[in-house]
Amino acid sequence: MLELTEVEYRYLGARTPALRGISLRLAPGEVVGLVGASESGKSTLCLVAAGLAPRFIGGTVRGTVMLDGQALGTLPPGEIAGRIGIVFQDPSSSLTGIMSTVFEEVAFGPMNLGLAREEVLARTDEALTALRIEGLAARDPDHLSGGRRQLVVLAGILALRPDYLLLDEPTSELDPAGARLVADAIARLAAAGGAILIAEHKTDLLARLCTRVIALRAGQPALDGAADDVWHNPSLTDLGVDPPTRIRLAILARAAGVDPRRLEAVG
Repeated sequence: MLELTEVEYRYLGARTPALRGISLRLAPGEVVGLVGASESGKSTLCLVAAGLAPRFIGGTVRGTVMLDGQALGTLPPGEIAGRIGIVFQDPSSSLTGIMSTVFEEVAFGPMNLGLAREEVLARTDEALTALRIEGLAARDPDHLSGGRRQLVVLAGILALRPDYLLLDEPTSELDPAGARLVADAIARLAAAGGAILIAEHKTDLLARLCTRVIALRAGQPALDGAADDVWHNPSLTDLGVDPPTRIRLAILARAAGVDPRRLEAVG
């Protein structure tokens, strides 16, 4: 289990904490959604949970971050990388920049784990197939669109088979078809026992995947609970978050005197 307890994080030189009072437990098979307005702390929370802050970007952290009963800050970076995968909003920050083909890019992580050649090839093929980008295997990552590059980054993380996956706006550069591929891959990973934290503005995507949702305001949890409870909370929009489409339609239907169940029947 990945567990944060009363975590506070302050960037180097910052006068106020970027995160305060964060408690989160990410268990196998669970998908937790993270929402909030821009600058609410979603990306920072992903960095802290992945062990990248403060180890690599400085700052100070209070509280505890535990990975399967061990303090995250005491584990070697290589061990953390094999157990926690993180995907950032900008794919350029995650690509190696040294591999000439997509296949090599996706295989890079498993190779660094020292796995046997057959295992590296199997994991790479499996990850490419999961995201339906096997046709890009021979392409140069630098010559792909932003959306396709993001799929390559995600494939590289999937090839590592991490126990925990942290996704920071993973579909921001993807069209609806690409977003569905990512959602399908996340669902399969969760069904296989993976634990996933996904920060997203696209609440329709989260509504499909998440069992729990945390809404942040200025680095603090404003709402935290079962996904459906959070989506129906009237204060969600005050946090700069639009509820999923089905919730908004139900609200409009009630305002118009229409039974929302009639919309479900039409759908």
